[in-house]
Amino acid sequence: MRVTVEYLGYIKQTLGITHAESIELKPEASVCDLLTLLAEKHGEPFTKAVYDPKDSTLKPYHIIAVNGLMINLLNSLDTRLKDGDKVAVMPVVTGG
Repeated sequence: MRVTVEYLGYIKQTLGITHAESIELKPEASVCDLLTLLAEKHGEPFTKAVYDPKDSTLKPYHIIAVNGLMINLLNSLDTRLKDGDKVAVMPVVTGG
């Protein structure tokens, strides 16, 4: 199955990515499986900024959305992905 991953905010610059990526996953893959694959693909910049498979948690101040819904409203990192899903990886934006 194939999903599209879009990086927003500083993550885009950190990874040096200018556009969304199309990622091939096994059927029934979860958000956790996707993040692990992205950590392997992008290495230290990704593991330091967003997700390190050794910790099994998303770094603080980051959000993952699947088809516009934040994963904390779904099944968190265990959220199952489907072919054609759009996943956004973004920092939390705050202001005063």
